Amino acid sequence: MGFLDANGLAYRLPDGRELFRDVSFKVGAGQVVALVGGNGVGKSTLLRILAGELTPAAGSSRVQGGLGVMPQFVGSVRDSSTVRDLLLAASPVALRDAARELDEVELALMEVDDEVHQMRYASALAEWGEVGGYDAEVLWDTVTVAALGVPYDRARFREVRTLSGGEQKRVVLEALLRGGEQVLLLDEPDNYLDVPGKRWLEERLVETGKGVLLVSHDRELLGVAATHVVTVEAHSAWTHVGSFRGWHSARAARIERLAEEHKRWEDEHSRLRELVRTLQIQARISEVMAAKYRAMQTRLQKFEEAGPPPEMPVDEKVVPRLRGGRTGVRAITCEGLELSGLMKPFSVEVFFGDRVAVLGSNGSGKSHFLRMLGGDASVAHGGAWKLGARVVPGLFAQTHQHPEWVGRSLVDILWHGEDGRSGKDRGAAMAFLSRYGLGASGDQRFETLSGGQQARFQVLLLELSGATLLLLDEPTDNLDLHSAEALQRALEEFTGTVVAVTHDRWFARTFDRFLLFRSDGLVVEVDEPVWDEARVVRKR
Repeated sequence: MGFLDANGLAYRLPDGRELFRDVSFKVGAGQVVALVGGNGVGKSTLLRILAGELTPAAGSSRVQGGLGVMPQFVGSVRDSSTVRDLLLAASPVALRDAARELDEVELALMEVDDEVHQMRYASALAEWGEVGGYDAEVLWDTVTVAALGVPYDRARFREVRTLSGGEQKRVVLEALLRGGEQVLLLDEPDNYLDVPGKRWLEERLVETGKGVLLVSHDRELLGVAATHVVTVEAHSAWTHVGSFRGWHSARAARIERLAEEHKRWEDEHSRLRELVRTLQIQARISEVMAAKYRAMQTRLQKFEEAGPPPEMPVDEKVVPRLRGGRTGVRAITCEGLELSGLMKPFSVEVFFGDRVAVLGSNGSGKSHFLRMLGGDASVAHGGAWKLGARVVPGLFAQTHQHPEWVGRSLVDILWHGEDGRSGKDRGAAMAFLSRYGLGASGDQRFETLSGGQQARFQVLLLELSGATLLLLDEPTDNLDLHSAEALQRALEEFTGTVVAVTHDRWFARTFDRFLLFRSDGLVVEVDEPVWDEARVVRKR
């Protein structure tokens, strides 16, 4: 039976700022513990500390039963790594090391086939077997059949970037939930999953006997699966024992209780300080009062050293201002459009002011459709499509892949401007960033931001670009609840057209048109959201 025990964890950012302190909680067998909090409060950092990737400033953690980890980047892999590499990344260190040695000696044998290399190869094969490599390959065969519909020997050398984000997630989740590790750390496991995938994950989490600590912003998933909720806020954390459905009322009650405790502390602090001042005056004329004065000084000192109650949480305010502008009546026209190798030809017209949700299973071509509309010439297609008069597209990328921003601070990116967006001086840039809750991160490099902070920054750039057609690819995936609600309010006020790919059941309710990428390859318009569409059937 596995468990995880975190005790007094603290972490400081490289610039010295305190991210959190005194974080303690437990995850037992059969428990699904949700880790919630605003973007940038340190949820992913906490998971990395528990996984052994970062060293805490204080505190410790202990795991029994083996640890399996899904990092946040799964779903956005766009390098040349293979499915085998992805499965190894979710495997224990001993298995990864044995695989690395086996790969190296196999390459060496291709160059020099002598006795030394043959003996090294035999030793590598033996080590692979001892650490459970052959058993892992049997498991991986089950995993790839379940996640991709093909056996491992056909999937192992397939490049991960050819998989959709949801397929990448499903591969790793299948491996972790079926594997031997009894404690799982899952960083936003539902991102990129379509709704059938989310429901599958909900069922697996409910039935698993493992201890699971997960970060997710999907309220429906948390309401179904979470048994405990650990909230990271105000530079610390607290635990709600119970379902996420009761978390909001528990948090409100806690804030009310903290406010009362702070008031009592301030009242007592003022009372003690006033007593010290009074006794200080009286001590000048009486030795008896001087002794009382020294005793009261000691009492005040101990009171202040004990400190006030836990810090009061403050909800971060995010205020997007997506203005847009008037365009031609027909914003998008598609005639006989075919996404090569993905969907069959279809025709559709989108009009100024429409709010169109693009639905369908993972891998059906929805993201390719948005990228094509955003001007990506690499998206292979047939047929015809065009944008209307004065339509300026602005794309929110699901994977946050922006190599041109790597190594650059947010202020620097805003300073230079690009793609029709004018540059901003430091003062103006910081004002914009503050409105998106990113004021403290202005000098931080883009790639070091949390997924939610990167998402908010992308929305800010859409605001500054003057886009009149918003192309949003899973915009709420990384956003915390408050930021997602702020985005929704901004879209309601936006003058222009919105086309969004989403698997967010709550977010989709705000749209008025629904374009469904069906499992038979057809693209059709439906009257209401359809969430049970199966995976597109195509040769793999």
